[in-house]
Amino acid sequence: MSVPPNHFTFSDLIAGYVTRFDEEESAFGLRTTDGREFRLHLTGNASACFIRNLGDRYQDASPNLRDLLVPERFLFAYGISYPEAGDARFEVKQLVFAGRHRDEYVFEEPSWWVNQSRAVADFYLTAQFPDGKYDYANYRSRIALDGTHLPGSHGPDYRQETDTISRMVYGLASAFLLTGEDRFLEAAERGTEYLREHMRVVDGERKVVYWYHGIDVHGDHERKILASEFGDDYDAIPMYEQIYALAGPTQTYRVTGDPRILSDIKGTYALFQRYFRDERQGGYFSHLDPVTFDPRSDALAHNRARKNWNSVGDHAPAYLINALLATDLPEFEELLLATGDTIARRFSDDQRSPFVQERFHEDWSADRHWGWQQDNAVCGHNLKIAWNLMRMHSRRASPAYEALARKIGAKMPAVASDRQRGGWYDVVARTLEPGQEWHRFVWHDRKAWWQQEQAILAYLILHGVLGEPEYLRLARESAAYYNAFFLDHTDGGVYYNVLANGIPYLVDDERLKGSHSMSCYHTIELCYLAAVYTNLLITKEPLDLHFRPRPDSFPDRVLRVAPDLLPRGSIRLTDVWIGDREHGDFDPEALTVRLPKSSTDLRVRVRVAPAIPGFEVRLEQDDGTARLRCRGELGALQVKKLRAALEQAVALNPARVIMQVAEVATMSREALNETLLVRGKLGVDTDLVVVGANPTIARAFRDADRAVVLAADESAIKSAVR
Repeated sequence: MSVPPNHFTFSDLIAGYVTRFDEEESAFGLRTTDGREFRLHLTGNASACFIRNLGDRYQDASPNLRDLLVPERFLFAYGISYPEAGDARFEVKQLVFAGRHRDEYVFEEPSWWVNQSRAVADFYLTAQFPDGKYDYANYRSRIALDGTHLPGSHGPDYRQETDTISRMVYGLASAFLLTGEDRFLEAAERGTEYLREHMRVVDGERKVVYWYHGIDVHGDHERKILASEFGDDYDAIPMYEQIYALAGPTQTYRVTGDPRILSDIKGTYALFQRYFRDERQGGYFSHLDPVTFDPRSDALAHNRARKNWNSVGDHAPAYLINALLATDLPEFEELLLATGDTIARRFSDDQRSPFVQERFHEDWSADRHWGWQQDNAVCGHNLKIAWNLMRMHSRRASPAYEALARKIGAKMPAVASDRQRGGWYDVVARTLEPGQEWHRFVWHDRKAWWQQEQAILAYLILHGVLGEPEYLRLARESAAYYNAFFLDHTDGGVYYNVLANGIPYLVDDERLKGSHSMSCYHTIELCYLAAVYTNLLITKEPLDLHFRPRPDSFPDRVLRVAPDLLPRGSIRLTDVWIGDREHGDFDPEALTVRLPKSSTDLRVRVRVAPAIPGFEVRLEQDDGTARLRCRGELGALQVKKLRAALEQAVALNPARVIMQVAEVATMSREALNETLLVRGKLGVDTDLVVVGANPTIARAFRDADRAVVLAADESAIKSAVR
């Protein structure tokens, strides 16, 4: 008897939504994001947990496992597939839940990303400066999984790369913006100063600033490395290295307003405009000859007169949006929108591929034979375009920006994501060969941390700006995969790569937490912007940000505190504190603060909130009555807050529960159902009275449960209660 070739066991991960639970067979249905349904069987030793943040204890869900398997709950199921009876039987070994309630996603809590930024920043501070002294002479580009320094590969001592330091500085400055904790700003400022002293060239003759690739450190001596020494960029000045040299200093400038940093930003901007810009056909060249600064030099070989995604698109996220937020200078806006227009015009490749075209010759003809990329797509770059076009769209409304962002948002899940396990892939073939149905993986099917970030931010801002539920679903699934599998709860920080099934891939450089590719840039950028988009655009919660302006900071002493490029009128500045005192000299709509004159640094905290208030509820108790005073919009995302208040009310064992909803404009079906669910937990003689409901909300209650008492105002309660 021959054995069929697929007759073997394997372990794997399935992500999806519970459809039903069969108590008798201990089995449940799980529907993947693309609509396929699996039948999964629980084993006697199956375990379960909830997603937890860095620094949190293990959250065991095993005792209530069966009760948690309710329809439409999102989870990850890891188990073993057995080929039996001509089919496959999947037996679950572990489940990971996104929240304690069906509609809960823990990473939507207001402090989730703030706390994660603090944990990641502390990991890198401890790793790089274990003695607590932020001396960047001791900085290492390469650090191990547990954060220990690794020997360099250049000479007897070590190499420091400009971009890895700058990226770490960006992460530290962003962590300070979210937390206001001094150690992060101190380390960011010292890192910025180190970059200026050791990696920067001020070319007075050409009136530009440019940055070394790095330095080799030998005892008390250092050797400057001007041109890149990496792979296909060897012996050239890649534009992306110059771009990312600005990332950390620019984010630090947002906090402190140090005029020396602004001078460096302007000098490097001049470099881009004078040497990298193609004045004939638009866009920016990807490489310069390090001797002549000529992008068309024959010495550049395969990099001669080339353009790519990095030379055009990386300006916006790395430094340009942050420089514009801090200064509102017209030249920064002009460059930002010029790059957006170029992307919208040049990068789409509808006739050949669902992916954008990333590399070009001087005349914008496609370059499909360059170096490692050939005719392949970096999944994260596509998502990065969608994310940044939506940011630019908020600065200047553009149908072209929105159309391309929407197209990428719609096409990428089918070709760049793992629709069975969750998460987003790395590099895939841009086109299909005859007979192929799947875009082939170029090297592997592993998933990198930074590409998950691009997906989360792309779909968060797409939903936050456009409001379509599909975008929120994709953002949640992406954030769930990242938080479930990329956080290193043993050593701290975030893993570089995981296998398709979420298991960390710890081989060679991919086991490192610091390398040419990784510092804490993308990790904390995700924390910062996920907090901004989630709180201000989606869950409608306020967000506090922290600044430390210098005495000589910011022209006219105007501090600009807009957290990102968001739709005009969507947020406002509600409160400002300088030191411990409230400060009233600010513009709520322009999101600017007029700073007082000072001879010392100022400690500034601001509160930014949605222009349309989110849902608020306050519980009061008197004479056996639990009163919930509600205001705002009670949408599906606010159910968690309503649930907590209702549960507190029930715990008081009141004789009557009054929900005051006169200031509630809308109430979702989920919020209504949550109220009715709690109604069933009240005692038989306990009334639930809804006061001041508008006609739409009142009608919804009457149609759903006539036992709920409706009253026009509190004076009418007595007559309304039977």
